[in-house]
Amino acid sequence: MQWFNAEQPIAQFIFAHGAGAGMDSEFMQELARLMAAQGISVGLFDFPYMEKAKAEGKRRPPERADKLLVSFNEQLTQQQDDLPLFIGGKSMGGRMASMLVAQPEGISAEVRGVVAFGYPFHPPGKKDKLRVGHFSDIKVPFCVIQGERDTFGKQDELSQLADTRPAQIHWLSDGDHSLVPRKKSGYTQQGNWRQAADIAVNFIKEQL
Repeated sequence: MQWFNAEQPIAQFIFAHGAGAGMDSEFMQELARLMAAQGISVGLFDFPYMEKAKAEGKRRPPERADKLLVSFNEQLTQQQDDLPLFIGGKSMGGRMASMLVAQPEGISAEVRGVVAFGYPFHPPGKKDKLRVGHFSDIKVPFCVIQGERDTFGKQDELSQLADTRPAQIHWLSDGDHSLVPRKKSGYTQQGNWRQAADIAVNFIKEQL
């Protein structure tokens, strides 16, 4: 696990990557840096399929959800002592974090809350295949930070598609699935990512 340690940490956040890019992606590294600068120590890791993909130098599809959940749970044993634990991830990683806390009998640590960046509410173009069936089993605070234009769940469609409780959804202006806005929008990638980090940190502080 790669740790971005805050100077005077108030909590820790174990942060899982999305399906297509690992912990070394620009998004993961920058969000971890931004959160650590605000007092949250952040731990990044690669799922086993991503480790294999990097070793072989070729893309691999994610493993099944049950295997991903087992490996995510194993990573929680590397948490830092005496710091409140929060978990989450980008896209698939955020979904896995939310599924992990929805089955508390199998989780290896006490989790105080979940933060998902770009939650994959449905596959692009497949609004009938919603991934919210476990939401009612989530018993910890759940924060979703979503781009307005995210093809995995846009702001203008989501309220009509599903009951997203207990998720607290924060919408980032003109953001795509990685929260990146179009240049013509007047917003910037750095600005949106900084706002995402601020929302995540404030959410964590609210639970302490």
